[in-house]
Amino acid sequence: MVRGQLKRTEGKRIMKTQISIVKSLAIVMTLTALLIATSVQAAAQSEKSLYERLGGVFAIAAVVDHFSDALVKNPIVGKNSKNPALRKWNRENLSRLPGLKFMRTLWVCEVTGGPFKFSPTKPGKTPLGLEEAHRDLKISPAEFDEVAAELGRSLDFAKVPTREKGEVLAAFAAHKDEVTAGFKAK
Repeated sequence: MVRGQLKRTEGKRIMKTQISIVKSLAIVMTLTALLIATSVQAAAQSEKSLYERLGGVFAIAAVVDHFSDALVKNPIVGKNSKNPALRKWNRENLSRLPGLKFMRTLWVCEVTGGPFKFSPTKPGKTPLGLEEAHRDLKISPAEFDEVAAELGRSLDFAKVPTREKGEVLAAFAAHKDEVTAGFKAK
């Protein structure tokens, strides 16, 4: 009988030890998971926005300035474009270019996570979106692609790193359908 009681007591002690080990492992696993989750969250929060990685409003404005001037000179989309609407804008509306540079800068700042709000308007009119703002220019998909290529060259001119350049071009490309909505293939 003593031997049976000893075995039961020994069994209970082993069981308590096993439960204690399982509880300890559960606590360690929970703390590890919490630590990993906190580290991932902290890493995500420490990642700078594209706006910050580009250098903020002044660096963006410098790229936009170069880009806007290059578009006017571009043979496909500038003052000698085969597209009559683009050619006319680049020849007759250059007095509006400083304002357009400002609006483009605001747009890039906003889409890259900056603190500025882009609110497009037509002189004396209510706000309008990219589609309506570009409809009368009848921009073809090929012309849009040339504008994107010019943007890429301006980003290269400003020595924007590859990752950031790709993100800017992707944000630009996301609006291709809106900007080319006024084009009708012949």
